Parts: sequence; C-alpha cells; structure tokens
Amino acid sequence: MLTPLHQDQAYHRFADSRALLGIPNFADVVSSVVLVLIGILGIWLLWRNPASRFSGADEWRAYWWFFCAVAATGIGSAYYHLAPDDARLAWDRLPIAVACMCLLGAIVAERLRIAPGGTLLAVLALLGAASVLYWMAFDDLRPYVLVQFGSILAIVVLAAWLPSRYPHGWVIFAVAALYALAKWCEFRDPVIYELTGRTVSGHTLKHLLSAVAVGALLWWVSFRQIGSAGHG
Repeated sequence: MLTPLHQDQAYHRFADSRALLGIPNFADVVSSVVLVLIGILGIWLLWRNPASRFSGADEWRAYWWFFCAVAATGIGSAYYHLAPDDARLAWDRLPIAVACMCLLGAIVAERLRIAPGGTLLAVLALLGAASVLYWMAFDDLRPYVLVQFGSILAIVVLAAWLPSRYPHGWVIFAVAALYALAKWCEFRDPVIYELTGRTVSGHTLKHLLSAVAVGALLWWVSFRQIGSAGHG
C-alpha cells in the first residue's frame, strides 16, 4: 500500500438501518452497548483480582487499560452508529486502536517475560491513538490498518513462538480467530443481512462476536493461575 488509503464514504451506509424506540440504526447501536458492559465487567474483575492471576504489574496494567479501551469502544461505536460519519467514526476507532495495542503490551509482558514499567504500554497506546489522528488529518488509513491488523498478527506470532506461563494459553488463538470472524462479518454486512432474512446484519454480528472474543479473554485472565511454562 504505497498510495494513501482513503476512507470510503459508502462504509457509513450499513445494511440494517432500522429504527426502534426512536433510536436510529437500533441493532448496531444496541449491540455496541454489549462491548461497554463486557469492558466494565473486565475493569471491575481485574480491579478485585489477586496478583496471582498475572505475571506482574505490567501485565495487569495492560489488561486493565485494555478493558477500559473496550468499554470506550462500545461507547464510541454507539455514538457513531447514531449518525454515521467520519467525525463520529474517529471516536469509534480511537479506542479500538488503543485496545489492540494494550493487548499486545499484555502479551509482550507475559510471553517475553519483561518488566518495562508503564513506558512500553504508554508508547504502544500512543502509537495506536496516533494512527487514528493521522487518518483524521490526512485521510489515510494505512497506519490504522497496520496498528489494528499488525498488532493482532504480532500477538498470534508471539503466542505461537513462546509458551504461556498459564494453563489454557490457547485461548489467545481463539480470541484472534473470533476477532477475524468478526471482521469478516463486517466486510459481508449486506450479504449476511439478506441471508438472515433481514434479521441481523454482518456489522451487528461483528459487534457481538467482538464481545464474545473479549469475554473469552476476560474468562481466561479472571480464573487462571500462574502455572509452569510450556502451556500452549
């Protein structure tokens, strides 16, 4: 991608535009709220979880900010879908980019077993935010695409290369697969809407599958215990 990747304005025209209870684009707005709820649940559970669930303060901090960003993503997504345009989309994408980078920071802390303090996490989060600000300034999505998909790819590579110190380390692959499926549904928005008899759209499914992916991650970090190395 050597040339700028501009935002296609057709993106804002979603398949399911039905209004209900006075709320436009009801399904996409309400399904966004699921992300808010799962993010808040993650914040609460991590706040009260013992240190034994994490390899150290760096990993705990990265996950805590990840769930904060997930909750903010749900808020930004609901706000965007009430009246879709580029300006509102920025408030959706900004926390998504930060969430992806925070999750990468958590996996780096766990799998590489390093303790960089808050510096690495801050740098990653700022890079994520900068990718969205760059798009807003120059109408070029390349940095944002690199942050979103590059971070997920880096997480998968790290998880495949280095063993988890926790049981059920395979959960991170399930999370990545669910997110990939969610993105596929996003790209097939009108097709899925027609295939389901105009019951649910691909974009609504994207929100719900993303929430399932975050929920699986939340289950893993909430109930695991540090075990011996070698758990895949």
